[in-house]
Amino acid sequence: MPSQTAAPRWLGLWPAAMLTLFFLAPFGIMLAVSVAHRDVSGFYEWGFEWDSYARFLSVFFAKVMAVSLSVSLAAAAICVLLGFPFTVFLSAMGHTAQTRILVVLLSVLALSEVIIGFSLSTLLSQTAGIGNLFHWLGLIPEPRAYTPSLFALIAGLCYIGFPFAVLVLYPPVSRLDPELIEAARVMGASGPRAFFGVIIPNLRGAIVGAFILVFVFTLGSYLLPQLLGRSEHWTLSVHITDQAIYQSNLPFAAAMSVFLMLVALALVGLASLAGRERGAA
Repeated sequence: MPSQTAAPRWLGLWPAAMLTLFFLAPFGIMLAVSVAHRDVSGFYEWGFEWDSYARFLSVFFAKVMAVSLSVSLAAAAICVLLGFPFTVFLSAMGHTAQTRILVVLLSVLALSEVIIGFSLSTLLSQTAGIGNLFHWLGLIPEPRAYTPSLFALIAGLCYIGFPFAVLVLYPPVSRLDPELIEAARVMGASGPRAFFGVIIPNLRGAIVGAFILVFVFTLGSYLLPQLLGRSEHWTLSVHITDQAIYQSNLPFAAAMSVFLMLVALALVGLASLAGRERGAA
């Protein structure tokens, strides 16, 4: 049996260097700017003060966080509620059909947020949107625009979040033992009862992981809130840009960026923990 030699220790320096260069160093700079003193000229002076973080207790930041969290939670919940039964039906199809549908979902991920935003804004507009179709069918008295609105924003976030939910749910759903469902049906359980009593409990970790992934992804959305929503629907990412460029408040923008990154890392950690518990089970 050939002996296996251990990899040189210096190989581990490369990922450590990449992590330091592209994550730790920018995060450290952003953290330093967040505690700097704001200059009225639009710049900042190096220092150490908590004024930017103290604004987290203001009504402005509370409204921004309420909107961002509500929009992301709604989009994640809709994606999981639609994606889970879709994935269950997808796993029951033939191999060829599954492959084609997964390719379509992957092609959606290849589209940029700009293309998706402008396409949906056209589809929901008054001149060339679905309002004309509803008017032609007699459902509404006259064509109307559905954008900018909260509905348009959540629709756009669900459009880009749905493929992520399906791709996260597909591996555990496809590996689910069909004999569990058959045993439940033999025991007298109906289809809905077997679905909610057998399938969902066995895939609880995957469902939580898909929800957190879509939530984190939509929480950092930047273009869609501007293209499809109103100013009161802006997410935290949009307000970060507004504070940095238009309000000339780089320390506060950096503080909000630090907060957003920490929230995203915490949620990713929860998703990883849920995956480990699923694997241990």
